[in-house]
Amino acid sequence: MKANEEAKEYVFGYLILPVEGGIDKSYGYGFSMYVPAWPLLMHYPGHNFQSGLPSTWMFAQNSPVYSDIEGGLGWWRDTRFPTETPKFIMGGVGPDFSEVANAPGRGWGTWEEPRGLYGVAQLSNCLLFPLDGLRIKDGAKGELLGYGYINLPLAEPKEKTNGKDVPTGGNCWTLFINANNFKGPVAFFLPYFWSKHGLKNPNWAGRLLDSKPADPNRAVQMETQWIPCRVAKDSKGNLYARIAEVLFPINHDGVTVLLHRDTVYNEKALWESVKAWFSGGHPSSGRVDMRGAYVRRIKGRGYSTWEIRIPVGKGKEMRARLDWESFATPIIVDEYTYGYKWNYKFVRKYCDFVILPEFYRLENSDDPKKAKWVPILPEEVPPETGLKEVKFTRPIEPEPEPFTTPIDDPKSCWRNPGPVAGPFKAYLGDGSVVTYYWYRFADQPALLNADLTKEEREEMQKRVELIHRHWTKDREYLPSPTVGKLVDLDPAQIVKPPKGLEVGYVPIVVRQELSEQKPLRQKR
Repeated sequence: MKANEEAKEYVFGYLILPVEGGIDKSYGYGFSMYVPAWPLLMHYPGHNFQSGLPSTWMFAQNSPVYSDIEGGLGWWRDTRFPTETPKFIMGGVGPDFSEVANAPGRGWGTWEEPRGLYGVAQLSNCLLFPLDGLRIKDGAKGELLGYGYINLPLAEPKEKTNGKDVPTGGNCWTLFINANNFKGPVAFFLPYFWSKHGLKNPNWAGRLLDSKPADPNRAVQMETQWIPCRVAKDSKGNLYARIAEVLFPINHDGVTVLLHRDTVYNEKALWESVKAWFSGGHPSSGRVDMRGAYVRRIKGRGYSTWEIRIPVGKGKEMRARLDWESFATPIIVDEYTYGYKWNYKFVRKYCDFVILPEFYRLENSDDPKKAKWVPILPEEVPPETGLKEVKFTRPIEPEPEPFTTPIDDPKSCWRNPGPVAGPFKAYLGDGSVVTYYWYRFADQPALLNADLTKEEREEMQKRVELIHRHWTKDREYLPSPTVGKLVDLDPAQIVKPPKGLEVGYVPIVVRQELSEQKPLRQKR
């Protein structure tokens, strides 16, 4: 084994965060929660790396098929401008992963055959949503990001979809963010993203997230699909492993907080006040009413399924779990806050983080049910394995291709009716530059591809203009955290509307590419 060989072994698994179940189904109007943002690995290891930070899966109640909103903070193999700092994607999933929508203008498929590229509409008039994901500001060390999806009455339900007798519901699941430098609604999934699938399968009609309330009994987990690892034998045939330097933040009273205030909502939290406002009543403050909220308690200890996987040929893998409990102890910080405390015999302190054990020995290798990787100290690693010389650094990879849209096609919906101002540019901390234009809300490409009449789009325009007049980025919307501090978004994403376009207009990113002004690397 050579130290510079590409790692074929990897770490895979979930951290299961134990939140209360059995919540009344009336709390089906959305959720919010606080999770930490931090660099999971000391060095970005290349595009095989895929891991989320703590997140969730929101399904429709009694859904007949796998279709949900997931996403969250993390790193993905199709992230084009990655650094150690995580990004946020929305993660709307059509039935059985037929489509995915991650942001305004970002999803699966091509512009000739889009599969989610038009699934999300921009709502905020002061926060850009880059095509590669919403960026956290560099330097995050476990500060909390508040986020969630709340159903807003931005659209009216319809009895027909594409002229067929298939309903389209009025649910507009809207991403709300609570960060230190931005607060409020950002973007929302268009009901048509879900309802159009009822045209293919009548069993799904009226039973997806466009029509049905959300199931409040969501799982909350941290899903890790690939962290690089190396495995080697000593002269006696014993297996040893080294994994990349994995970081967890110490972000509250000497421990790691992974989840705080997972809250679910009923119609009284926000829906009723906004619906009355749109019908001519008094303006809604936009702040959720806690009388319509339920904060889920932490129930149980949670557990880890992290394991090392070793390819053994013909699509098969040898798998054995990491002895996570030997160095990490789940704790209930308070009844609404979950995290870990650490065994400093095996983890080591690094600035505001701990680094998980890097070295392991496989025990009970002859019994797949009992086999486990136990952490060991560096001096216990046999020299002949060469594992002490292994380095996990950022590999040299091809220059990323730009994210593009049909903005240059004069016949496309991106030009007809088209933007009213631009182009403008924003230079992000990941070394990329985004190009964006200002569109009238109702004329943005996503709405033009959502089976909406001009009258229906104009009604949505009126509602969004009310939001732009009254809901600013520095007001409180989600319930505030009671532990920790809020993280900052990359400030380059926060923009100011041009004069005269403050109300009813939104910034739409049309291109993202590597910038010549900033290197694609993490600032440390």
